[in-house]
Amino acid sequence: MTAPSFDRLVSIYRVLEFAAFGRDLERARFCLFDRLGSCRRILVLGEGDGRALARLVERVPHATVHCVDISAAMIARASARLPEACRARVVFHHLDALAASLPPGPFDAVTTMFFLDCFTERQVRALVSRIAATLEPEALWLWADFRLPEGGLWRLRARATIALLYAFFRWQTGIPARELPPAESIITAAGFGTVASIDRQGGMVRTRLFARAGGRAAAESGAEPSPA
Repeated sequence: MTAPSFDRLVSIYRVLEFAAFGRDLERARFCLFDRLGSCRRILVLGEGDGRALARLVERVPHATVHCVDISAAMIARASARLPEACRARVVFHHLDALAASLPPGPFDAVTTMFFLDCFTERQVRALVSRIAATLEPEALWLWADFRLPEGGLWRLRARATIALLYAFFRWQTGIPARELPPAESIITAAGFGTVASIDRQGGMVRTRLFARAGGRAAAESGAEPSPA
C-alpha cells in the first residue's frame, strides 16, 4: 500500500482549515498545552504545518520535543515557524508512524491532534499500543480530533462535514480511513484516564487530556485550560 502524502496540501492547509472551521481547530490544539508545563520529553505525532508545535515549545519551555510527520514539506513548514531560540529543542523525524519505528522513549507526554482520524480502527489500535510503549508510567496523552455529537442537528451537520472531509483527504492524500475510528475508547482501553475534555463546534471537535496513574494528579494540578 502506498503511504499517504500530505505534501500537496502544505501551502493551502491553513486556508482550507480556516474556511471550514474558523479558528476552532487551532483552539482545539492549543487549549490544554498549559497542562504539559512540567513535561521534559514530548512526542508529537502528525504535527502538520507547525502552528501547534510553535505554540507548544512556547508554553512548555523546558521540554525537548520529538516531532514525527510523514510529509517532508510539512516538516519544512513546521521548522520554519519555530522561533530561532527554540529550534535546538525540537528533533524532527520524517517517517511513517504506521510503518517505521517511533523515536525511542521514554516520553512523559505525547500529542496526537487530528492525526489518528487518518487511520482505520485496526491501525489505530496498533498505533496506540506502540505509542503507549514509548511512554513513561505516569505519562500524559493530549488528543484532539473530530467526533460525532450525541444527537440533534449538530450530529447531522457533523456526519455531513466529516463525510466530506474523508472524501477530500482520501482524494488528495490517500489516507486509508473512511470513517472516524473510536480513538478515545482505544486510548482509554490502553490504560489512560480522562483529566480534561473540551468540546467545540457543537461537540464535533474535542480536545481531551488523558493520563496514566500519577500523571493524572500532575495534570489536574496544572493551570486552567487556556481559551487560546
